[in-house]
Amino acid sequence: MFNIIGCGNLNRCDDAVGIIVAKALQQFLAKQPHPHVYVYDCGTAGMEVMFQARGSKKLIIIDASHMNCDAGAIFRVPGKELSIQPNPSYNLHNFRWDNALAVGKKIFKDDFPQDITVYLIEAANLGFGWELTPAVKNAADSVIAEIINIIKNYV
Repeated sequence: MFNIIGCGNLNRCDDAVGIIVAKALQQFLAKQPHPHVYVYDCGTAGMEVMFQARGSKKLIIIDASHMNCDAGAIFRVPGKELSIQPNPSYNLHNFRWDNALAVGKKIFKDDFPQDITVYLIEAANLGFGWELTPAVKNAADSVIAEIINIIKNYV
């Protein structure tokens, strides 16, 4: 099983990029189904990321980043490089996808994917709004094309 998870907030301009990529991939799969490939919109819910990742052999996560570099820059990072233990908290909003990678591996052991790639797209605008900036839209289109290629070659 190959799971793809888009993360972000549709109400915060470029922060929506992961969800927008996921929706485009869902539309692709609706027209060209590929067995054992699933796409999920997990919003900002790290706990949902953890449970949707469970049982997959390959996992891709897409999200916006804010590292003060060029807007639209695309980073492909192995999941193990971004996996971090969560800080103790009573607020589930503080439990993010990077925490889900660490905790999911601990809880689900061999039933959690080893092959994890995270696509981070550098945001230009994280303010309130519903539109991606042009640089992030172009980057999203590139990531969509790249992941479609990965899906087509997934056996």
